[in-house]
Amino acid sequence: MNGDDAHSMMESQYIQRHHRHNIRDDQCTSALVKHIKAPVHLVWSLVRRFDQPQKYKPFVSRCIMKGDLGIGSVREVNVKSGLPATTSTERLVLLDDEEHILGIKIVGGDHRLRNYSSIMTVHPEVIEGRPGTMVIESFVVDVPEGNTTDETCYFVEALIRCNLKSLADVSERMAVMDQTQPINRY
Repeated sequence: MNGDDAHSMMESQYIQRHHRHNIRDDQCTSALVKHIKAPVHLVWSLVRRFDQPQKYKPFVSRCIMKGDLGIGSVREVNVKSGLPATTSTERLVLLDDEEHILGIKIVGGDHRLRNYSSIMTVHPEVIEGRPGTMVIESFVVDVPEGNTTDETCYFVEALIRCNLKSLADVSERMAVMDQTQPINRY
C-alpha cells in the first residue's frame, strides 16, 4: 500500500466514524479533506473557536456571540460583500475537545442555505516527517428551489475549500513561528 492509499483509507475511516448525516431526497451532502502542515493542537485551537470564525474564515467580517461557548450557543456572523448574503445565524451543536470535533447548524440568516449543518474533525498525521493535521469537513443542506443538487454542492464545496485553504495558511504561518520540531522515528 502506498502513502496515498493509506491516506485515502484513513480519510474514509474518519468520515464513516464522525461524518454521518441524515439526508433527505431534497438535500445534498459532501465531505472535503485538507492536509495541513501544522500540528493538530494548533489547528484545533483555531477550529474550536466558535466565537472567532473570522480568525481563518475569509468571508466572515464579524461575529457576535449570544451566550457562552457551550453546546447550544448561537453566533451571528456578518458576511463580507461579494457573497449572496450579509448575515448567518449559527448554533454550536457539538464541541468535543478530546476527539477534536466541531458541529454547527445554521438556524437563520439572509441566505439560501436552509437546514445546513456541518461537522468538522481534526486528526493528527505526519507530513514530510513533521507533525501535521488532516481536517475533514462534511455538510448537508437543502437544495434551493430552482437549483440542482450539483449546483448546490459545488457552491458549498467552493466556500468550504476556501475556508480550509485559509485555515491551512493561518495554521502553517503559526507553525513556522512556533518552530515545530520533526518527529523522530526510532
